[in-house]
Amino acid sequence: MVELGRTGLRVSRLGLGLASLGGMFAAVPENQAVATIDRAWEVGIRLFDTAPVYGYGRSEQRTGLALRGRPRSEFVLCSKVGRLIEPGGPDIQPIWAEPPAGLGPRLDYSYAAVLRSFEESLSRIGIDRIDILHIHDPELDFPTASTEAYRALTELRDRGTIGALSLGVNHADVAARFIRATGRGPDCILLAGRYTLLDQSGADELLPLCHNLGIPILAAGVFQGGALAYPTQARTERLRALCRQYGVPLLAAAVQFPLAHPAVPAVVVGARSPREITEVAQLLEVEIPADFWTILEREGLITTRAGAG
Repeated sequence: MVELGRTGLRVSRLGLGLASLGGMFAAVPENQAVATIDRAWEVGIRLFDTAPVYGYGRSEQRTGLALRGRPRSEFVLCSKVGRLIEPGGPDIQPIWAEPPAGLGPRLDYSYAAVLRSFEESLSRIGIDRIDILHIHDPELDFPTASTEAYRALTELRDRGTIGALSLGVNHADVAARFIRATGRGPDCILLAGRYTLLDQSGADELLPLCHNLGIPILAAGVFQGGALAYPTQARTERLRALCRQYGVPLLAAAVQFPLAHPAVPAVVVGARSPREITEVAQLLEVEIPADFWTILEREGLITTRAGAG
């Protein structure tokens, strides 16, 4: 377990993202979803990240089924605000398999909607506290997200209702802009797909900024949606060749790479079965020689691993 910046929270180095268990791209049976979270617990994962939009409430409900009854002080639970799930919600995302009939998301970052979203998440999960609340995709309505949503989460945090105010973003520049627009900024950031073996754009501005301000980054999307599993481009092919040369599993390198940066205390991965999360947890334990990282830096495949020592 490691400290999450100045939030007072401690997280496992590996977290479980729960979008897949809400039916992202393919349906997952409820018993399989619960078994996956149970297995994550067994391998030591204590950081769980869900959202209302994941399966239009289904992911949050399954999160609660699996985590209710666990010692509450022993895990960190994250959810998000920015979309309300309601009958006829118009902002449909076609990526969710078999969504609940008649329900859909409605984008709303207003103060009242954020507080309502939070209460509805608590109800769906059935757990009395959410530790980290992310403003989800704030670029979709940046003026409102950076004022009204930020104010609502600030009040929840300052009252001790939540432990940390965060962002859940796919774009590093959006997070950097949010920090500047709000002054103090978030307590942490969930950054998906922008500090990985294939895309290190987060290192251009956001990670140095966060490191200087003491804002920890939870790195998600480290497998780039599965792109690393296939030799689809020259960069990936070269990474695969070097992994073979040094005897390093490519996916192990993908999981471990972000953790060398001093701004990144944890990596969040998705899984849709107990076997998948078991395999990812094992990747975190693979010993990777320092020479491997050195050659990747020399060939320009990764940025200098700040803090790698």
